[in-house]
Amino acid sequence: MVPPFFRQAWTVSAVWTNMIAQGMVLSYPTSLLPALRDPDSPIKADLHTASWLASSAGLSGIPGFLISSYLMDAYGRKLSHAAVILPGFIGWIFIYLARGIPALMIGRILGGITAGATVSLGAIIIGEYSDPKYRGVFLNLKTAAVCLGGMIVHILGHFFHWRTVALIALTPYVLSLLVIYTWPESPAWLASRGQFQKSEDSFYWLRGKSEASFNEMEELIKAQMERRSIPMESKTCSDNVVGFFHRLTQRDFLKPLFIIFISSIVLETSGRHLFPAYALQIIGEVTGNKSQTFYYTLGIDLIITCSAVSSSILVKIMKRRTLLLSTGFSACVVMMAACVYLYLREEGVIANDKAWIPIGLFAGYFIFANLGCTPIPLALLGEVFPLRHRGVGSSAAGIFISCGVMAGLQVTPYLLIHLKVYGTFAVFAGVMGLALLVLYFILPETKDRTLQEIEDYFNYGKFKDNKEVDEDAEVKIKMVK
Repeated sequence: MVPPFFRQAWTVSAVWTNMIAQGMVLSYPTSLLPALRDPDSPIKADLHTASWLASSAGLSGIPGFLISSYLMDAYGRKLSHAAVILPGFIGWIFIYLARGIPALMIGRILGGITAGATVSLGAIIIGEYSDPKYRGVFLNLKTAAVCLGGMIVHILGHFFHWRTVALIALTPYVLSLLVIYTWPESPAWLASRGQFQKSEDSFYWLRGKSEASFNEMEELIKAQMERRSIPMESKTCSDNVVGFFHRLTQRDFLKPLFIIFISSIVLETSGRHLFPAYALQIIGEVTGNKSQTFYYTLGIDLIITCSAVSSSILVKIMKRRTLLLSTGFSACVVMMAACVYLYLREEGVIANDKAWIPIGLFAGYFIFANLGCTPIPLALLGEVFPLRHRGVGSSAAGIFISCGVMAGLQVTPYLLIHLKVYGTFAVFAGVMGLALLVLYFILPETKDRTLQEIEDYFNYGKFKDNKEVDEDAEVKIKMVK
């Protein structure tokens, strides 16, 4: 008998490999853009074109989020996750065969669709398939996988042609599809469709049979039976539009959405998607030594990946709020110190012979940022939306994140030229600090809470700590004992 932990880990490994692929998509500009701007390149790209090649993956994430939200509600989590991989797979083939900018742009757009689709879908899958005591670790490892994908591209880009890198980048998608084939369907989705027996079978296959799992299963079925007991009226298109705007007045939709909006600001201003795309340029300016840029970048990649993995350990020990806020404000302080140092060096106030100081400060910043500011906002996607709002909520959240990624990747090259690295990151650190301050007042603690408990919090304004167990659940518990 395979223990439940290994069943859950195997299931979410498909999400992790997909996140490695996402990291490769986001970091690919570091391999592609310098090659295109080389005088001998058969495909030419100026600064404007290069910025669009980088940011197009973020913009195309919007349709990716919308597509995945529709698919996950209509066809379930398993089929949806397999389907959204296909655009990314085709996109890498376009890039490998490209003979001009249009083909490269199409490839980047297709890759962005898959990257956007899997951000919220992956978080929701991990949230629904994993036990609350493992959920935080699994969600944080999702972020570590993205960091690992970025590091892989930086290494491959140093040794291989950008076309070869594109071909190698197909591997995570293939592995993810193979694992998805072995999945059961999500218990939560099956319950929402009234398929309660299949939901129980899937749930107990994932979680095993214990007192806690029986309680959680009964809560899920009870909540969905109550929802389905309300008569459903046939609705016209205009009714659906009115219903969508009605959601904008509902507490259990608005508050999670606002939390995700502020969290996405923290995510983008932490450099989560900006640094991998422009790492070589940023590190080159910070160190003032172009010849050693790759090795400095690789070192920071290792630090980022290790700190993201460490976050998976800390999230088991510390509360989510404590981890996010403590590491977030620490990251802001360290980054401001780095910006002041670089500004004074630029003005000639201090010498330019100690590259290890700004590199050390940047490394410290990325350690703090990847302990809390990057994994927890993404983890919240899989936790805060109630089941009935999960599709629409993930779409709206996806639009926030995609717009943030696109805007960040688009303006960063210009900020680096006009404000330099110290000005660019000073702006980011200031905005991130303000966003963290807002989260201090509105973010609930979700550690070790079931998804149903979190849903009850947004419905009633407080957690239900005293759970009532149905008579059927009590009978089943006694049978297990």
